[in-house]
Amino acid sequence: MEIYDHPTFRMACRQFDLAADHLELAESDRGRLKWPKRSLTVALPIHRDDGSTEVFTGYRVQHHLTLGPTKGGLRYHPDVTLGEVAALAMWMSWKCALCGLPYGGAKGGVTCDPTQMSRTELERLTRRYTQEMIPFIGPQVDVMAPDLGTNEQVMAWMMDTYSVHAGHSVPSIVTGKPVGLGGSVGRREATGRGVGYLINRATDTIGLDISGATAAVQGYGNVGSVAALSLARYGVRIIAVSDARGGVFNRNGLNLWELDKHVAAHRTVAGFPEGEPITNDELLTMKCDILVPAALERQITETNAGKLQCRILAEAANGPTTPEADVILEQRPEIFVIPDVICNAGGVVVSYFEWVQDLQSFFWSETEVTDKLFRILENAFGRIVALSRKEKISTRMAALTLGIKRVYEAKRLRGLFP
Repeated sequence: MEIYDHPTFRMACRQFDLAADHLELAESDRGRLKWPKRSLTVALPIHRDDGSTEVFTGYRVQHHLTLGPTKGGLRYHPDVTLGEVAALAMWMSWKCALCGLPYGGAKGGVTCDPTQMSRTELERLTRRYTQEMIPFIGPQVDVMAPDLGTNEQVMAWMMDTYSVHAGHSVPSIVTGKPVGLGGSVGRREATGRGVGYLINRATDTIGLDISGATAAVQGYGNVGSVAALSLARYGVRIIAVSDARGGVFNRNGLNLWELDKHVAAHRTVAGFPEGEPITNDELLTMKCDILVPAALERQITETNAGKLQCRILAEAANGPTTPEADVILEQRPEIFVIPDVICNAGGVVVSYFEWVQDLQSFFWSETEVTDKLFRILENAFGRIVALSRKEKISTRMAALTLGIKRVYEAKRLRGLFP
């Protein structure tokens, strides 16, 4: 489908095709599994603070609704396109299925630069986007969550806009919202905590002593920063971090508490005085035990995959490794890959917990949330490793086939209507 043509969507389709070949799926079944069920593009005119009117473009892609409502984040970024959003929705489908969640995948986005917009402009944009989405979303239809460029405040505006339309409070329309509005404790930290937990499990799997390990984190946002702190609690030395404006390196380990103060004051890790400047490209190929790409898609490519010097590649971002790079990594058994569909699944798992709590109006403690999160990740990780070893396939192929097979079986059981 040409409307989705984008490098990231082509990459997601290539991953699907390889997994479908491994599963020996019939050609007649592949289209229903691959192509998004529903896609929406909307124009979003808003008043800017200077009195002018600007029209932004918004997207929402719902990949499949076979197992339940769709679930996925909403991102605000200058480079958002329909194809990118469709790819992210597809990956979310396999992620939810792999973790046993009753969801199909979805993703949304608005092409904008939130760093160049005031709080009131962001609120207008969010409320307009939500209003345009109302016919296509709902607690049993499609549930949004924060993603790149959005946060719990954006989710609060979305919840309020939808609730005003419904005539009563509907907290289950979004997840990742403030705890005071029905959000779940532990949701903001969930993705990063999950990354840290799975890296700890991976070190056990390959026999690496985590207490003496080193790590580099590309993308020091919400996910990357929490993942770094989680790893530090396991005894890992964080030697490098980066963001869109630069990076910092210290072989002896960065003081994360001081680094967080610097980021709060300057909104970037660049310029942190307790380390040397480093580029994102240099970070990806530096010698370390654990490499955590937690930024954007397609960062590990055929150009740098052969230069990686890590023991564990933990994909905290969505789609950070291209299929061409995967071919190279499959020839490097010394690198254990924790694929994105499980590595960053902590966010959607705890979003599921939040949705369940909202529907029941019964809330759990953070200890309960974290314990349930780790149990689900443990189960999925164990199945991935077992299948990878049994069939002598990569961990990515194992993860994708487990997720795709569950969706395939659900569609087969439900049949085709009419």
